[in-house]
Order: sequence, then structure tokens, then C-alpha cells
Amino acid sequence: MSWETVIGLEVHVQINTQSKIFSGASTAFGAAPNAHASVVECALPGVLPVMNREVINKAIKLGLALGATINRKNVFDRKNYFYPDLPKGYQISQLDLPIIEHGKLEIVVGEALKTINVTRAHMEEDAGKSVHDAFPEFTGIDLNRAGTPLLEVVSEPEMRSAAEAVAYARALHTLVTWLNICDGNMAEGSFRIDANVSVRPLGQAEFGTRCEIKNLNSFRFLEQAINYEVARQIELIEDGGKVVQQTRLFDPDSGETRAMRSKEDAHDYRYFPDPDLLPVIISDTQMAAAQADMPELPAEMAARFVADFGVSDYDARLLTASRVQAAYFETAAQASQQGKLVANWMNGELAAALNKAGLDLAQSPIDAARLAGLVAKIADGTLSNKLARQVFEAMWESDLNAEAIIERDGLKQMTDSGAIEAIIDEVLANNAKSVEEFKAGKEKAFNALVGQVMKASRGKANPQQVQELLQAKLA
Repeated sequence: MSWETVIGLEVHVQINTQSKIFSGASTAFGAAPNAHASVVECALPGVLPVMNREVINKAIKLGLALGATINRKNVFDRKNYFYPDLPKGYQISQLDLPIIEHGKLEIVVGEALKTINVTRAHMEEDAGKSVHDAFPEFTGIDLNRAGTPLLEVVSEPEMRSAAEAVAYARALHTLVTWLNICDGNMAEGSFRIDANVSVRPLGQAEFGTRCEIKNLNSFRFLEQAINYEVARQIELIEDGGKVVQQTRLFDPDSGETRAMRSKEDAHDYRYFPDPDLLPVIISDTQMAAAQADMPELPAEMAARFVADFGVSDYDARLLTASRVQAAYFETAAQASQQGKLVANWMNGELAAALNKAGLDLAQSPIDAARLAGLVAKIADGTLSNKLARQVFEAMWESDLNAEAIIERDGLKQMTDSGAIEAIIDEVLANNAKSVEEFKAGKEKAFNALVGQVMKASRGKANPQQVQELLQAKLA
């Protein structure tokens, strides 16, 4: 039997405000346990939550970017459950009136474009953290994270493979960091993914029973967890069993998911409107201010890069993977007027060097202006690609620009036809056998002669001129 995978993602996006959603406590990561737990997060008697206006502003931006409906009236609800890291015994969230509904996010899988519908995104507070490995005898509770503002972004179950799910998660990650509403640090829990996975016979309309894999904090783990869970469910059904709706955890060490608890439905949480919070009404002024503060979005910028700088659609998508990447490219492309060459070097030599050094683009020893200078020297014929790589390596290890390194190391490309001809004549005289083989029809002999000329010029001769002059002499 052929099976179809059905995946929907719930992504918890931590809003990067300085204070929590319902109190003035700090959201800074890495503080001593419970240092940022205010009386609100600790649920002391008589304290009341107060809404953080900036959370609303940042949520509006995401709604605008997704082309979604932004509900102007927002009601907060109590989601009741009992867990040690939730002192109140309930989480303040949104159920019936989320701030964002009916959005869309375009993803690219290979060369295929697909639009995933975003059902909703609602505001809520994060819970604290249970620390199980701090002490062997008991579990510690750290409430620093409690009350941190979240947007839970819920997709429609429209993804049909782990690759599509990863593409969607990456696209959403790019968008929220681009908008500066989340720092996107997955290791610190700023962007956490829950994957709802089910399978059904190919062609069947009804969904299968789903399992939710919680708190995936890397794209690699997301892919591994989905692939394992799909295989587990198919094997279970084909062996005569039934999939049970449950929450599961992914173990990166074993590459397997394991059962955590039975999956709850909305009625299990006994939602009801929070009596301590009035409805939040988004004004026309607040909407207009958020609209005015919107940056150019990745898809819009990618289209502009194709039109203005002549890069391919594929390169434009890579160059707009982050605002840092896009700004670096645009600065270098404008300075050099060589968009395609800049894209090639950023996605090639520069990306490889950064990866080898374990650096982000923002930490690159070669800034955009210096890369533009190098690319300009390639474009005007001063440097061949081989010489350019030597100059790049020298730039990586120093603060000098390309022109200074070319002068210091004598790396200027040889373009004088007379000088190149003299080298060719010497090579032909010393390689009579290769000349005879070429005239006998062996094309490889020509490449060997080109190599000898380049070697004799210490890689400085213009390769195109070498080939043209050599062909003329051998004609």
C-alpha cells in the first residue's frame, strides 16, 4: 500500500521584547535561576497582569508579512493545566480570538514553489522550565522563562514530507528574524517547533490519527523526527496496530520518538476568558504605525535583486536568507556594479571560508566593501579567478584591500599579448610531442599546452588570451 504523510507545524516564536508579556520582569537569557521571576510569574496573591503593548506591535508586523487577517479585538483566555513550572495553574493564551488568522507563507522545496496556509497565530505567555539534571535527588524549577511573550504560529496540515516541513520552518524563521520580532536562537529556545504527524493511504480524504512531536529545536532534528515518526506509524498500521493520539518527544541520540503523554484536546484545558485582562483593541493609529515600520520583505527584495542586479532566482533566495546577508550583498553589488560576481563569491568562496572557520557572515573578516573591491578587479581583468582566490586568502588574513595585496605580491594578471606570445613560443618549443598529438586530433594535448603556459606565467596570464593565442599558433 502507498502512504501519504500529513504534517502541520505549531511554532513557538519568542517575541524579543525587553520585558515579559504581563510584567516588567526582564526577558534576558542566561540569568541565575529565578532571578527574573517577578511576583506576577510567581502568582503571588493579589497581583494582576498588565499587557505589554510592544508584543501587540510585533504581532501586527507578522500578520502584515503573512498577508493575514489581523483581529482588532483580542481576548485572552486561561488554559488550565497543572505542572510544576506553571505556578498559577493556568497559562494565559488566546483561543477563539487570536490576533492573526488566515495567512500564507510561500516555501521553496528544490525548485518547486508551494504556498502553506497559516491557520492562526496567537499571543501567550511561556511557562517556566523544569531542570531535571541539576540535582540527582530532585527536580529544580526555574521561572526566568515564565511570562516570556510568545506567538504560537499554527499551519494548516498541508505539508507532505519532512523536506516541506523544514522548508516551512526555515521560511518562518527567516521571516520573524527579518522583521526583528524574534532573535531566532533555537539553542536558547527562542524558536521551538511542534510537529503534528499522521499518515493515510494515498488518495484517502480523511486524516489519520496524529501524534505531536514536541519542542524540536533544530531543523535537522525536525527532519529526523518526522521521518522516524512516519516510518513508525506506517509499520504499526501495516502490522495490524492502531496509532494512538499522543504527545511524543524526540531523542537526538537514538534518532527515535518516544511517548510522553496522551494528546489533549482543547476541552481538556477548560479554557475560559481571563477575568483579569480586558480585551485589547488595536487602534487605527497602532495599525498605521506598524505598517509604516515594516521593512522590505524577503520575497520582495529577492525579486528586486533579480531585476536590479541580474542574479538568478536561486541566488536571490540565498542572498535574502537573512537581513545581514541581504545588506552585505547589496552593499557589495552597488559598490562593484557586479551583482552576479558578488553573488558567486558570497555563495562560493566566502561561504566556504566562513563555514570552515565556524563564523557567521556578520563576523566575516572581509566586509562587503573589501569584497566589492576584489570583485571589481576580476571584472576589469586585473585578476583571473585563480589569482583572485590567492588575493582572497590574503585578504582573509589581513586588513589590506585587494588592490594593496595585488601590488604587494605582484599578482596582477598578465594581459600583454606580446609577453604571452613569448611564453607560448617557449612552451611549444619545449613540448613538441604535445604539439604533434594535438595536430593528430588529440584535444587533451591542447589542454596540456594551456596548462604549461599558465605554469610558466606563474598563473598570471589571462586564460582566455592564452587559449586564443595558442589556437592561432597551432592553426
